[in-house]
Amino acid sequence: MSETIEKAAPSKSGDGPGSEHYARLLQGMAHAVAAKGYAETTIADIVREAAVSRRTFYEHFSTKTECLIALYEAASRLALQAVSEAFDPAQPWHAQVEQAMTAYFDYLAQDPVLLRTLFVEILGLGLPGLAVRRRVNDEIANFIQAAINSSGNGDAEGPAVHLTNQMAMTVVGGINELVLQAIEQNRAGDLRELVAPATRLVRAVAAESRR
Repeated sequence: MSETIEKAAPSKSGDGPGSEHYARLLQGMAHAVAAKGYAETTIADIVREAAVSRRTFYEHFSTKTECLIALYEAASRLALQAVSEAFDPAQPWHAQVEQAMTAYFDYLAQDPVLLRTLFVEILGLGLPGLAVRRRVNDEIANFIQAAINSSGNGDAEGPAVHLTNQMAMTVVGGINELVLQAIEQNRAGDLRELVAPATRLVRAVAAESRR
C-alpha cells in the first residue's frame, strides 16, 4: 500500500499505535474496504490483507469499527499536517490559499485506496462515524480559522479578516462536497482540478468576514 498510513505509524517497535502491526492493520483495513466496502469487510479480510493473526488484531482493536475509525483519524491528521506545512503564518493568508489547497488535494490524490474510506465509507458507521467525522471537521475548521485570522491581515486589501468558526466550517463543508462529487463522478484522479474552486470558496468566505 502507499506510504500514507506508514507515516501515521512511524515507529516500527512496540505493540500500540505507532507499531508495525498497528500500521499494517490500518493498511489492511484500507485495502479490504476498498475491495469490498465496509459493510462486507470482515475481520478475517483485514488480518489477511495485513498479514497478521486475528489475535494481533484484537490486541489493538475490539471491533472493525474501531479499526476504521483509527484509520480515518490517522489519515485525517496527515491531511491536516500537509495543509499546515504548506501554510506560513508570517505571510498574508490570501497569498497562500492556493498552495494550501494544492497540498491538501495532492495528499488525497496520492492514495486512492484511502480516498473513498475517508469520504464515503466512514459514514457507513452510523453515529460513531458521524461523530468522528464531526471531530475531524472541527479540527480542520479550527485550523483554517486560526491560520487566516492570525496571518498577515488588515493590509492594503482592506479591513482585517475575522473568520468565525461557522464560516470556517462552511469552507470545510464546501470542500468536502467537492471531493464527494469527484468520487461519485469517478474523477478521483483529477482532484487538482478542485484547487481553483476551493481557493475561490475560501477567498469568498473570507471576503464576507470583512463586512
